[in-house]
Amino acid sequence: MMAAPSLLLSFWLCLCFVGGFCSQFQEQQQQLAGGGHRVAAVKVDQRGKRLRADVVPAAGGSLSTGDVRRLDVYASLETDTRLRVRITDADHPRWEVPQDIIPRPAPEDLYLDAPRPGSGASSPPRTSVLSSAGSDLVFTIHASPFRFTVSRRSTGDILFDTSPNLVFKDRYLEVTSALPAGRASLYGLGEQTKRTFRLRHNDTFTLWNADIAAANFDLNLYGSHPFYMDVRPPGTAHGVLLLSSNGMDVLYGGDYVTYKVIGGVLDFYFFAGPFPLAVVDQYTQLVGRPAPMPYWSFGFHQCRYGYANVSDLKGVVAGYAKAKIPLEVMWTDIDYMNKYQDFTLDPINFPFSELRPFVDRLHQNGQKYVVIIDPGISTDPTYGTFIRGMQQDIFLKRNGTNFLANVWPGDVYFPDFMNPRAAEFWDQEISRFRRAIPVDGLWIDMNELSNFFNPEPLNALDDPPYRINNSGVHRPINNKTTPASAVHYGGVTEYDAHNLFGLLESRATNRALLRDTGRRPFVLSRSTFVGSGRYTAHWTGDNDATWEDLRYSINTMLSFGLFGVPMVGADICGFGKNTTEELCGRWIQLGAFYPFARDHSAKGTIRRELYLWPSVAASARKSLGLRYRLLPYIYTLMYEAHTTGAPIARPLFFSYPEDATAYGVDRQFLLGRGVLVSPVLEQGATTVDAYFPAGRWFSIYDHSLAVDTRSGERVTLPALADAPYVHVAGGSILPLQQSAMTTARARRTPFHLLVALADDGTAAGELFLDDGESPEMGATKSEFSLVKFSCATWSDGMIRLRSQVVHNSYAPSRNLVISKVVLMGLQSPEPPKKLTVYANGSEVEENSVAGSRYHSRGGLGVTHVDGLSLVVGEEFELKVVMSH
Repeated sequence: MMAAPSLLLSFWLCLCFVGGFCSQFQEQQQQLAGGGHRVAAVKVDQRGKRLRADVVPAAGGSLSTGDVRRLDVYASLETDTRLRVRITDADHPRWEVPQDIIPRPAPEDLYLDAPRPGSGASSPPRTSVLSSAGSDLVFTIHASPFRFTVSRRSTGDILFDTSPNLVFKDRYLEVTSALPAGRASLYGLGEQTKRTFRLRHNDTFTLWNADIAAANFDLNLYGSHPFYMDVRPPGTAHGVLLLSSNGMDVLYGGDYVTYKVIGGVLDFYFFAGPFPLAVVDQYTQLVGRPAPMPYWSFGFHQCRYGYANVSDLKGVVAGYAKAKIPLEVMWTDIDYMNKYQDFTLDPINFPFSELRPFVDRLHQNGQKYVVIIDPGISTDPTYGTFIRGMQQDIFLKRNGTNFLANVWPGDVYFPDFMNPRAAEFWDQEISRFRRAIPVDGLWIDMNELSNFFNPEPLNALDDPPYRINNSGVHRPINNKTTPASAVHYGGVTEYDAHNLFGLLESRATNRALLRDTGRRPFVLSRSTFVGSGRYTAHWTGDNDATWEDLRYSINTMLSFGLFGVPMVGADICGFGKNTTEELCGRWIQLGAFYPFARDHSAKGTIRRELYLWPSVAASARKSLGLRYRLLPYIYTLMYEAHTTGAPIARPLFFSYPEDATAYGVDRQFLLGRGVLVSPVLEQGATTVDAYFPAGRWFSIYDHSLAVDTRSGERVTLPALADAPYVHVAGGSILPLQQSAMTTARARRTPFHLLVALADDGTAAGELFLDDGESPEMGATKSEFSLVKFSCATWSDGMIRLRSQVVHNSYAPSRNLVISKVVLMGLQSPEPPKKLTVYANGSEVEENSVAGSRYHSRGGLGVTHVDGLSLVVGEEFELKVVMSH
């Protein structure tokens, strides 16, 4: 059964080479091949939740070059929904992701007391099983030849089924699992720019962090996330993580997945689901919940590489204000630095005497300021940051001395964030800089690590026996980065820790901002790894101003939601190349609904601030206006992400896992459960082809019933000129506020509730409130309010809307009011003869400030209940009685 993938792989890999390279590669593959293994001894604990096995070469098999002689296999049902399977060298310690980076349960002692081979005693059983009555996951180890399977107890479905051709060498590990042909839809395995969100068959995913522009498709980019979600009809989902920071290729053939890893151990985690939201909940429970983002970070951000001076920045801020387009955060790229050195100011174009008053004015207006910093520290002997770094000896080493690289400032050393002193150094430098320029967040770039030079090989680590498909051309792993032979604190090699740098810098930057400000940090990192969402937001990197980049930004955004990094977005209007008015207009219509919404462009390209074209400005006002109205809903989704891992932007199948058609939809996405965004993604498009899963879908703009379908329906809609289509799912209650030029002003406006009734007359939603900047979000000791809303329609046509205050320690919630409720989806399209509203049992008099309006939209009724004064922090009941 597993022979076919091997043949396919050999054929495919041969195609990647020409002439002598193919025979050279075949020789390499023969050297890396394994001879098979068997279980020599096995033990399962009395609870049936832990297993340990001693695995040795199969009888008659022979060890080839570099083979590890004896393997230790440990399996554990760590929770009812999480299974760990770890395979390592039984006799020698090997590199694993350190506990202080991703804390997790350590393997428990389970001593093997079964007889050794050759003792004359009986062989181990043919299979041994881990199974718990409370878990849907079943682990089975097969003795001869050694392999293992993971299955689902409730259905018998095989989730992971390894071949007996395991290879475990010092610097090469390979394992293959079968997948059910035609049934498994896989998502994840990043970071790459992909043409589809669902992974395509016969594709290779290389995981080796690299400074490769996101405008390149199907190449390894800035981050490494060896995690995938597998969704199968009728809607069950599970997740698989290989927790490894080593470089690897993952080959997905449709009916198999093969891991080719150049070091470390095989440390698999399986997450039972059984539905998509449960998978990300279980995954982030292990790797870390997403960090809470400050409320202001959900506003609109403006940046450009190439702003000339402080006057240029002032002109941009004024341009947005004049055009009445919301602007929350002004950013500055490396232009502000003196000679591109971190924590410095260009004395001519960005002097302190001009920049500090500019930042102070932003703050006075409720706006924010963010700047970039790069990890490379210039070796200029007069540069204070360099002098202090040398004094504290915190730089990455190679061959006994500080490793010299070259980036924007010229020659640089890199802080070694595995060294505890490096985090303290970073903390002090950030604090010192913020005394001069009180930035509100930090943007960390080039942290793959990027290096403009190609270091020469020093030892065998720089040229491993298996060459991963780096940059799509099997580029040496040292090219354009730090060499694998560089050495971190504690003797850890870059060979093992390369993919961790962005995560470690994010952690240090997050903690530095928290310590210096006492407020919730905002960090934006280009490079990421498993668990980065605990510390940072992410943008998709250097895209181009093309329609393809516009479309494919949705795929990357949705993938990072799976990875536990929900605060993500692409450079709006494109970073590289020259945008056009039409493209930029369509991009802000989409980008206004990225969780992280920032316009950013490259030096030498045409300017693309949103006010420069009248049509783009109109799109920005409408789309960002809706975003700002939705901020209470989006911020509540941030709370959900922080507590459960649920993405803010989600694929449709997260809410409709039983709908197999939704598995392939990647030109639309959901915000939370209830808001469907369907943008225009093609040049000159006059229509939008949108898919609507089963249920009612209402237009957020005019409250009309757009689609009512029992089983899902594709609909062709006329393209709107100035906005994407945004629909609300029946059964949803959205808390809204009014749009404003800043989030601070929007937060002071009254709330509205938009109630979209399902066909059974019910709806539900919630609202999370806090100050938007306290370090903790929804924690026991933090001040917050959580209100749940529910709506039901009674048989006599009465509608009852209620609130339940789950928690209320945020004092302003007692002053904030809901002034309006809109009910969509009322069964009668005709206005009632009489419509009476009761608020907390008291009838609202017709001559009071409260009134009601009723009209027909799409064959159903809509009523607006205005002039209310329902306190958010107090429970209420609103009844709407209609007499016909």
